[in-house]
Amino acid sequence: MTARFNAIGLVVADLATSLAFYRRLGLDIPAEADAQPHAEAALPGGARLMWDTVETVRSFDPEWTPPSGSHQVALAFACDSPADVDKTYQDLVGAGVRGKKEPWDAPWGQRYATVLDPDGNSLDLFAPLTS
Repeated sequence: MTARFNAIGLVVADLATSLAFYRRLGLDIPAEADAQPHAEAALPGGARLMWDTVETVRSFDPEWTPPSGSHQVALAFACDSPADVDKTYQDLVGAGVRGKKEPWDAPWGQRYATVLDPDGNSLDLFAPLTS
C-alpha cells in the first residue's frame, strides 16, 4: 500500500477564533465545530485542513510545545486577480487580521501578500500578474 497525502493539521490556541478566520477565506466549516476539540474542512482536490486545540494534542503528546521564532507552516490561497489579492488583504486587515507583507508584485510573476492567522501561521494570498 502507498501512503497518500490527505490532510494538513494545525494546532491552535483558540479553535473558534481560528475557524472564524478561515471561514472569512471561504472555507466551509460548520458553526458547531467551534465548540469541539477537533475540526476539519474539505479542500478542493480532496485534501482536508484540520484543527486541533493545544489540549487535544497534549492529550496524546504531553510534551508538545508550540514552535518559537517564526511560523512553522505557510498556507497559500489563490485569488482571482491581482486586484482580488489587494482587496482580500485589505478586507482581512480591516477586520483585525495581522498583516505581515502588504500586496506586492513578486519577481516570479504573481501579485502576493501575506497575513498571519490567529496562531501566527503565515497565510499567503496570490494571483498571476497576467492571465
